[in-house]
Amino acid sequence: MKTHTLATAGADLVYDVRGPLPAGDGRPPLLMVGQPMDASGFAALAARFPERTVVTYDPRGLGRSVRKDGRVDHTPETQAEDLHAVIEALGAGPVDVFASSGGAITALALVERYPSDVTTLVAHEPPLITLTPDGPAAVRARAAVRDAYEKRGWGAGMAAFVAMTSWQGEFTGAYFTQPEADPAAFGMPTEDDGSRDDPLLSDRSWAVSGYRPDADAITAAPTRVVIAVGEESANLLTARTSAAMAGLLGQKAAVFPSHHGGFCDGEFGYPGKPDEFAHRLREVLDGAS
Repeated sequence: MKTHTLATAGADLVYDVRGPLPAGDGRPPLLMVGQPMDASGFAALAARFPERTVVTYDPRGLGRSVRKDGRVDHTPETQAEDLHAVIEALGAGPVDVFASSGGAITALALVERYPSDVTTLVAHEPPLITLTPDGPAAVRARAAVRDAYEKRGWGAGMAAFVAMTSWQGEFTGAYFTQPEADPAAFGMPTEDDGSRDDPLLSDRSWAVSGYRPDADAITAAPTRVVIAVGEESANLLTARTSAAMAGLLGQKAAVFPSHHGGFCDGEFGYPGKPDEFAHRLREVLDGAS
């Protein structure tokens, strides 16, 4: 693996390349993208594609990629420009992309703006919360996570986030009248460390989850776009957002093994099924539905 730093006007973008450029077999590089997860979250999945040249990167302001633009917010438009710059720097032509969570939203924005950059995009569980029928309620639930974080710190915010993302079905009155999530019940710290800059729990990434992709532009692009959803996510928020996005593109979401982080092993405390996930991703990249 070789690590590179690409200096742009707004950030120094750090990315890793596993394998030769251009790839020896003539296949495009496989770029893996997350948000707010950085490259470290794709270690298990990248290791399961030894036959491909795999590229991972840290979005600006996350991990090793240092911002120089004076901002702290995260937007799909800016990150799409960053991805375009990385793809150009690779110098290997269009890439295949596996993108997860907020990274899937960034990748959709990339296809809108630079359709010739991507051959196939597998967008795994993009949390496009305003696309669901209960979009206003989902926005309210997102705000409650931010409020818990602002009032009581990281543990309370993360407990509220887990409660939101594990809620089955639409956000009804029953969701908003339940007791506040207890961080201790989830094994999370109850003390407040005073920080308020978490990109997941603050409002810094609201432009990501609030994004509304241009379905017409994506459909018109030469890119093959597949919206993917984990089999264990059924009826959870990210499954519902995935179904909504797939519907806008005139397709049904492709089912993948495991959950929202199903491509990870046990290093983050909630192991997925990386072997099965990699097998399914390989199938989809090779043209399966």
